[in-house]
Amino acid sequence: MKPSPFDYVKPASLGEALSLLSDSDGEVAVLAGGQSLMPTLNMRLSSPSLLIDINGITELDGIEVVEDVIRIGALTRHQVVQSSADIAQHAPLIAMAMPHIAHPAIRNRGTFGGSIALADPAAELPACLCALGATIEIAGNKGRRTVSAVDFFKDLYETDLADDELLTAVEIPVLADGYRSAFEELARRHGDYAMTGLAAHGLIDGDKVSDLRLAFFAVGGTPVLAKNAAAVAEGKNIGDEMISAVQSALEKDLDPFDDLNCSAAVKMLYAKELTSRALKALIR
Repeated sequence: MKPSPFDYVKPASLGEALSLLSDSDGEVAVLAGGQSLMPTLNMRLSSPSLLIDINGITELDGIEVVEDVIRIGALTRHQVVQSSADIAQHAPLIAMAMPHIAHPAIRNRGTFGGSIALADPAAELPACLCALGATIEIAGNKGRRTVSAVDFFKDLYETDLADDELLTAVEIPVLADGYRSAFEELARRHGDYAMTGLAAHGLIDGDKVSDLRLAFFAVGGTPVLAKNAAAVAEGKNIGDEMISAVQSALEKDLDPFDDLNCSAAVKMLYAKELTSRALKALIR
């Protein structure tokens, strides 16, 4: 199939793009990397009257370290993030996750901001941002605002973005002394949608962990922070007894759903196994 007819505009500035969004009286689609949008257009799951191509807005591209945060522009390609020395140094959890995002051809074109704005429940980056305490920068005609990652993701493919707003950047606190990250994912094949995944981040002192964040993906409509499990782990040495207690606490945090990849029961089993792997990885 081919897309329904639509008008196409490629603005040269963020202001122009925001004006187009606010002035449109029909359905609008925003084109960044297009790795999710183009299939939905071709299958006519999306039928916008206007397509706004934001690839000409250079201010939305790039990675920079500003004081105590690393800022990633919305249009930064996945491959650029994956190969960035700044990301590897200051946000290693993101570097760990990048090779799991689809395949090289998609990472060459797909954008960091596009993945966040889509809010696919099986996507790696939303969970990583929640684990790292990142903030999302959003621009509209009324100005810019920021929202925490944990508040940005509302439901299945739903975010805090209004129809007349654009995600412009993500800011992640630089890796603080003593903190470590771990990333685990199970998929049928590397690059396929995750059956279950986990982004973990915490303060490590010897074998002891504190301020732990366990952000699961592909187990709900949004990334899920396992707060009960993290509370069980607080201040304890990572070992078999502690891991078993944390795994048991996941029963209070997670309510997985059946999907095309596996059942809810299997997802819970995988979540417990990934928790064990991630905790052990934090102290290696």
